[in-house]
Amino acid sequence: MRSIWNGAISFGLVSIPIKLVNATESHSISFRQIHTEDGGRIRYRKFCELEDREVTQSEIGKGYEDADGSIIPITDEDLSRLPLPTAKTIEIVAFVPADRIDPLQMDAAYYLAASGAPAAKPYTLLREALKRSNKVAIAKYALRGRERLGMLRVVGDAIAMHGLLWPDEVRAPEGVAPDAGVTVRDKELDLADALMDTLGEVDLDDLHDEYREAVEEVIAAKVSGQAPPEAPEPATGGKVLDLMAALENSVRAAQESRGETADRTAAPTATSAKKTTASAKKPASKSTPAKKTTAKKTTAKSTAAKKTTAKSTTAKKTPAKKTTPRKRSA
Repeated sequence: MRSIWNGAISFGLVSIPIKLVNATESHSISFRQIHTEDGGRIRYRKFCELEDREVTQSEIGKGYEDADGSIIPITDEDLSRLPLPTAKTIEIVAFVPADRIDPLQMDAAYYLAASGAPAAKPYTLLREALKRSNKVAIAKYALRGRERLGMLRVVGDAIAMHGLLWPDEVRAPEGVAPDAGVTVRDKELDLADALMDTLGEVDLDDLHDEYREAVEEVIAAKVSGQAPPEAPEPATGGKVLDLMAALENSVRAAQESRGETADRTAAPTATSAKKTTASAKKPASKSTPAKKTTAKKTTAKSTAAKKTTAKSTTAKKTPAKKTTPRKRSA
């Protein structure tokens, strides 16, 4: 990997020559700007305002615009003479637990490669010290015209450095959370927990950029003269008015996507609670008519007994069969 910066790690009185290389790379597809009418490339040209002519990259330098609008030229030599110990050094200033670092501060990532054989021993010493302490190193360094904050940690057998934003560069989350008071019920939390458990964990190596793959398919289709693939119809759905129902459906859909059957006993849901209540009420509603039917049958028996003994015997036997709740409900 090509180095983008050469310097040294300052570890107390120990100096470790290193090379800085990018630890990440972008796989996103880049597009060119074109003229839609004829497909011609759109290019930006750099002109000097005073001479009104296009200039080359070698003629372009840096300048600071003062409050009055005047430009003060700043050369690379001026920047190389900055009175900073971090101009060519990654200066370690502290060692702290990793959880002390706010992820919001995390920026670009780099690998620190040992530069030459003499750097191997002190490089390994720092790496093993970081491993044994379970801490990360906080350092200052200068890169691309400014002093930066960094965090050194062990990745495999290498030392990686994450650029960190300065604390005053991280905005406070004011006005982000909902203003109105919202109450979350325990049942809703139970369903949210069930959804989290159902989705489970994921191996990050299995995740990939589906958007980039879709763009590549479109490009390949147009190159071959075929029609680009059509996007599937988005699922139509109204506004979610019942949060409990939405959570229940989410849990059910997640279980079905994993080939699992819905576990009704894992967490009681609002729907199941309603069904249980309804089923508990049904026997009571059936028992009342049953009593009324029995009373009517007894009256019918007594009336029939007064008329004839034969009829009373028949009346007693016949209602006995009809008192079965299932036949009456049918």
